[in-house]
Amino acid sequence: MAESDNIAGNREFHFSNKDFERVRKLIYERAGISLSPAKQDMVYSRLARRLRATNTPSFSEYLERLERGDDEEMVLFTNSLTTNLTSFFREAHHFPVLAEHVKKVGRDHQIALWCSAASTGEEPYSMAMTMVDLFDSFTPPVHILATDLDTQVLQKAQEGMYPLERLEKMPEDKIKRFFLKGTGKHEGFARVRKELRDMITFRQINLLHDDWPMRGPFDAIFCRNVMIYFDKKTQYDVLKKFVPLLRPDGLLFAGHSESFYHAADLFKSIGKTVYEVASQAKIHTSHG
Repeated sequence: MAESDNIAGNREFHFSNKDFERVRKLIYERAGISLSPAKQDMVYSRLARRLRATNTPSFSEYLERLERGDDEEMVLFTNSLTTNLTSFFREAHHFPVLAEHVKKVGRDHQIALWCSAASTGEEPYSMAMTMVDLFDSFTPPVHILATDLDTQVLQKAQEGMYPLERLEKMPEDKIKRFFLKGTGKHEGFARVRKELRDMITFRQINLLHDDWPMRGPFDAIFCRNVMIYFDKKTQYDVLKKFVPLLRPDGLLFAGHSESFYHAADLFKSIGKTVYEVASQAKIHTSHG
């Protein structure tokens, strides 16, 4: 075999460029993620764990299993390749904007918020803390839907248990208000208060699927740092499905490195990575 067809010659498993292309095709079809060639090492290290766990001797056999339609392993394959970097109050400028928006619109209906890439839960819990502070109540008239493709991170999110170092950047008064520190076997951990967990429904959703189970309307949707993994067409398709789920005055929050200029007919920027539904999209939706 030509050396150029070997991504690395001294690895536990043979991993060719052809294998990598098969991985790229599978993860794009499953999750809309466009893997760049620079991700080859990352893909190998993460999927090699799945080969060991399944006692599969080669990438070729493992990928054949996925291509034949092993749904259970496909979930684990997807979980392995989705990146889940998050933190409490990440991109902190968004939360005062959310609070101000809810304060303005939340007088006549229960507030509905959607965190569409919840990961291990820090983002939806940050939204919940913001709502508790805004209403000065641990039972505000707010419900948060938190979704993710990765079932493993959703389970962690639902538990709401975090190592104390994950809270280091949070003010001490916030930690005391919103977390219970563990003792005994849970020492070194803190758990989000039950009132916050009760505000949130966690659910597995693939943003690429057409059959989203929720109907809305939402007052705000957080879709931060997930669009960067999609190509422009996939981004547009997802954004188009957000439009009818948002209230006419609803807001969409994006990640710091994301911009939706290619979807100007759907969303209009009103601030730092904050968008509202464009007027022509509103007209189209109201007639749709």
